[in-house]
Amino acid sequence: MSDAALIGARVLLVEDESLVAMLGEDVLIEAGCEVTVAMRLAEALAAVEATRFDFAILDVNLGDATSYPVAEALSARRIPFAFATGYAAKGLANGFSACPCVQKPYGPQELVAAARALLAH
Repeated sequence: MSDAALIGARVLLVEDESLVAMLGEDVLIEAGCEVTVAMRLAEALAAVEATRFDFAILDVNLGDATSYPVAEALSARRIPFAFATGYAAKGLANGFSACPCVQKPYGPQELVAAARALLAH
């Protein structure tokens, strides 16, 4: 069911696990968002260059890379983001520990709540 606050919001979802990416994409689309999924670091960085997103959800670990360069690119553009991680904020690299986190595994309600909070930022 769509969420009035999220209708039309442009979201970057960075997630390297295809099932998690598909589920997250479905939840955000159902909430009314326009979702771009990136599964690799280079793909995510290219998306940030090409599109003005309203917010982003970033999986921290992307196989052989992390999403920290994406977080830096988003910060430079003043685009709010949250990390999706099973480690909580204490597991984030220095400089990112104050960033919002969505604790994995997350459910649809947690993802939509994080999206609302980021959009209100």
